[in-house]
Parts: sequence; C-alpha cells; structure tokens
Amino acid sequence: MDAVTFGVLGPVTAERGGDPLALKGPRHRAVLARLVLARRRTVPVARLVEDLWETPPPRAVGAVRTFVGDLRRALEPDRAPRAPARLLVTEGPGYALRAAADAVDAWRFETAVAEADRGPAGRAPDRLRAALEEWRGPAYAEFGAARWARGERTRLTELRLRAVERRAELLVDLGRAAEAVPDLDAHLTGHPWREEAWRLLALALYRTGRQGDALAVLRRARARLAGHLGLDPGPRLRRLEAGILAQDPALDPPGAPADAAARLWASATEAYDRAVAAGAHARLESAVGLLRGLAVTGGDGLEAAREHRTTAVEAAEETGDAELTARVIGAYDVPANWTRGDDPEAARRIVEAAERTLAALPPDAGADAARCRLLATVAVESRGVRSERGPRAAAEAERIARRLDDPALLAFALNGVFMQSCTRAGLAPRRDVLGAELVALGTRNGLVNHAVLGHLVRLQARSALADLDAADEHAAAAERLAARHDRPLVAVFTDWYRALRLAVTGSPYDTAAAAYRSAAARLDGAGMPGLERGLLPLALLGLRLAHGRPADVDPGEDWGPYRPWAEPFALLADGRATEAGTALAALPQPPPDLLYEALCCAEAALALRLGDRLALERARERLLPAAGELAGAGSGLLTFGPVDDWLTTIGRALDP
Repeated sequence: MDAVTFGVLGPVTAERGGDPLALKGPRHRAVLARLVLARRRTVPVARLVEDLWETPPPRAVGAVRTFVGDLRRALEPDRAPRAPARLLVTEGPGYALRAAADAVDAWRFETAVAEADRGPAGRAPDRLRAALEEWRGPAYAEFGAARWARGERTRLTELRLRAVERRAELLVDLGRAAEAVPDLDAHLTGHPWREEAWRLLALALYRTGRQGDALAVLRRARARLAGHLGLDPGPRLRRLEAGILAQDPALDPPGAPADAAARLWASATEAYDRAVAAGAHARLESAVGLLRGLAVTGGDGLEAAREHRTTAVEAAEETGDAELTARVIGAYDVPANWTRGDDPEAARRIVEAAERTLAALPPDAGADAARCRLLATVAVESRGVRSERGPRAAAEAERIARRLDDPALLAFALNGVFMQSCTRAGLAPRRDVLGAELVALGTRNGLVNHAVLGHLVRLQARSALADLDAADEHAAAAERLAARHDRPLVAVFTDWYRALRLAVTGSPYDTAAAAYRSAAARLDGAGMPGLERGLLPLALLGLRLAHGRPADVDPGEDWGPYRPWAEPFALLADGRATEAGTALAALPQPPPDLLYEALCCAEAALALRLGDRLALERARERLLPAAGELAGAGSGLLTFGPVDDWLTTIGRALDP
C-alpha cells in the first residue's frame, strides 16, 4: 500500500497515492496538524486538550481519543482490529505521528532549501523553485488563529520568503537576471516591506538593460517605506541607487556585455515559458494563491487579481485536466460582500469555465469538495444576475459543504448563498442569519476574511432592519479585525455605513450629503468599479427624496448601472413628461442585489410624479415584503427612507 503523505503548507491534508484521505471535522485536522508540528515527538493528551479548546469541555480527553481513533482508521484502514498502530502511535502520556522524513511537505521544503545552499550554485535555483512549489497557501492555513501554530507558521513563512529572495539572488548572480524579475515582482506585491527584494528587483532590471525601470522600482521602494513606515531606505538600497545613476561597471551582469541585455532578456523569457509549461500544475495553483492574497489588499492588488485570474483559469483548462481546473477555479475563495460584480464579462467567463468543469468532473464522491467549490464560484460570480442557476448552485454548494463538515468549504458556500439572497425585497432577516453563521464559523476556525465578511453582512442586515446599535457593533468588530489583519477595504464599507447612519438618524441634508461625498472619495483607487460607479449620485438621490427635496438628477454624472432609473427624472425636469413616462414603462425589474428596494423606491417616486397607477401597483407589490425596513439600507451604504412611508404614500395615491 502507498505511504501516507501529509500537507501543512496550505490547508492541512493527508493523501495516499495522490488520493485525499477523509479527515472529518476541523478538530480532527487540528490534532493531525499538532502532531505534524511536533516532528515525531510525543504530544501529551493534556497538551492536545489545552491546544484544541480555550475552555475544554467535561469529556475533552475522551473526545481527543475519539479524534485519534478516527484518524487512525483514515490513515491505516487495513490495520487489523487491536493490532498496534504504526503511524499514529500511542506513546507514554500521549500520541506521536511517526511520519517518514519525506512524508510531510514542510519537512521536504526545509530539506530542499538547506540542500540548495550546500549544492552547486548552478542547480540551486531549480532546486529552490521545486521547493517553493510545495506551498499551496499559508502554512497550517486553517489554524492561523491557534496559539500552538503561530510560531511555526511565522518560521515557515519567513523561510519561504527568504527562499524566494535567495533564488532571485542566485539567478542574478548567475547572469540569469531576467528570470528573476517576474517572481520578484509578484513577491513584492504581497510583501512590500522587504528591502532586499526591492534591491534584487532593481538590480535584476538594471542587468537586463532596463535602467529606467530599475530607478522607478527604487523610487517606489522609497515611497512605500517613507509613506507607510516613516523610514528611509537602508544603506544597500541607497548604494544601489547611487551605482545605477553612476552606471557603475560593478553592477554589470557577470560575463555579459551591456549590449547583450536584449538577447539575455529574450532567451530568459523563452526559458521561463518552457519552465511554466513543464510545471504548469503547481505554478497555476500557486498563482491563484497569490491572487487570492492580492485581492484582499484592494486597489492595484484587487485589479491585478481580477485581471490575471481569468488567465490562470484559461491556462488550467488548456491542460485538459478537469480536477486541476476545478482546483484553480475553486481556490479563489475571496470573500465578497457586494452583490454586483466589478467585471461582468470576466465573471461570465469564470462561470462558463466552472460549468464546463462541473460537467467534466468524475461523478464519484471523491470530487465532492471540488464540485462544492465550483458551485460556490458559480453562485458568487452570478451575483446581480437574475436567473434560476445562481440560487440553485448556492443551495447545492451549501448542502455539500454541510455534509462534508469542512469549515472553509462551508464559509465559501455561504458566501455564495449570501450573493443569491437578494432575489426579492425583504430578505434582510435571512441575510442576518447568514452573517451570524459566518461570524461564528470564521471566529471558531481562524477564517479571518470570512469573519470580517460575516460582520459586514450583519452590518448591512441590521441597517435594513433599523437596528443601528447592532450595526454599530458589527462595524466596530469588522474594523478591529481589519486593523489586526491588514484588510484596508473594510474601511470603505464602514465609512459608507457612517454616512448612511447620518441619513437615517435625521441629520441635516448638507451634513449627510457631505458624509456621502467623503465616503465616495475613499472609493477612488479601491479597485471596485462594481461598487463605485453610480453609487454617490444614487445615494444623494435617495437623500433628496427622503428629505422631500426635488430629485435634481444631473444626467451628465456617471450613474453607471443606475442610469435607467435616473434618466426619467431628468426628462421630467426638462418638461418632457411623455418621454419620462415611456422610460418609466421600459424600466426593467431591479437586479437581484442589495439595492433592490432602493431602485423600487426610485421607480415609485417616478410613478408618483407621473400618476402611473400600473407602475405604482408594481412598486407596492415589490416593496410590501420589506415593510418595516429601511429602503436601500440593506446595502449598508445608503437609504431612500422607511419602506412603510413609501407604502403609505403609494397607497394614498392609489386609493385617495
């Protein structure tokens, strides 16, 4: 029988012959991860209990023994009853995992890094590249909040970062600087405070004949260090900048004249392309892990992740490997709390690729986790699109995730359910329940991004339900997590919420309008066009209508997707009532997103001005399920006022 191998450089896994073993729930994986971390040493049961629970339950020792028994059955299914375990053994007061030296990816990684430094320099870059391909995500990924994993996660992460930089340094020293550039660029996107990486990137660019780019990199490094840390560049960066400006011959590529830079770049690019083709599987999966990390940084990182994600998916499909494609598509489980996409065309292509991959996956239960991730992807990327497929995919993903008892999988699936929870008005209570489960799930399992998502979802839902005290608490909780874990996009949503709060609590029009404009300024450069476009003018329209002011719609503003609801107001202001009525009749049903009720109110306001009974009856029917809520406040961003006020006004117009 094939030996069991273990993975901790990413989510914790166990495999035999390339097939994943079922490890049951999160505490089973925690026990296994804790034993891997002990490196074949015994971990006493009392220590396992202490590590698994902050407040151990009464039968914690018995629970640990049950977890160990379940793990033994998974790891050694052919072991005879009462025969001693050979892999997960009982020893003294606890347990030890007797894994072989090459059976754990983290151990292989450390060995490879050490051997690369001892072996011939010419072979070391390839050795380090192979070692880095062991990584599938953050070390001990689902145990980021666990005290027992913290030190080892930090140590392994630092070793990985040093390996990336050591490989780049070797390539630069070997006259292969062009090969170092792409990896260093990606490395710095995720780790912009590492001065040695900035130095190596600038030197690599200079040695490929790109002097201007090298100086630009050094300027970027200086701006980052000064702007965010208040530090000047260190002496090595300063010396390199001076050397580049002086065109110091000591910086020239070893054994390569300066006029050969173009040839060097071309040959290195060709070699890099061959390497990518040869190692496409590992590189593609690693790339998606990088994109996932980029996405939560917002701004350029989010835009880059969005741009390159479709490329990675297309490259995976080209391999013809459905399971690889499923992993590449499903690995991008970046939490999303806005129900309108930033790039509808890219989203459509991702959905189509996910559907093709679903059809190509084997029907056996071994593919259920991949199937769940694909379905969740379909649900998330179909946001704001009115169809039956999105809600069906979300429901199926949730069923699979609950059956598999995988917290990370369930969090992703629930994100899909949330994205499909705006099919009609009045669904804020349902979203509140979803948010509460996401908060609990994320907090319990160290899924920080999904805990943040849960708090933002509850902020939105409690705003819709006019429970601003609870919304305040969730805004504060989201901001605390954002500060601790560097999630800058959270402030975009909490700033908008505070502007909404002013609008809801009766602040003067000018005060609330100024707050909306200030919140909108934060969206500049945030990398979220699906949120940004048209949001400010729509918020100000809702504020004017709630204050009984004229609509004052400026058709020259960027109304984005909300233009169909804005233009009839402009036509009315121009005295073109007939054309406004035609435009009102042509309005589509609002998309299934968090602004559904707000757009229903905008339509009702038009119908009231035009005396259109049919449109008023339609608006009343759509708004009625949201009675008692604040229209549009389910977005957490803006409001058109109490739904009940709109229903009363519509009722008076229909039944004077």
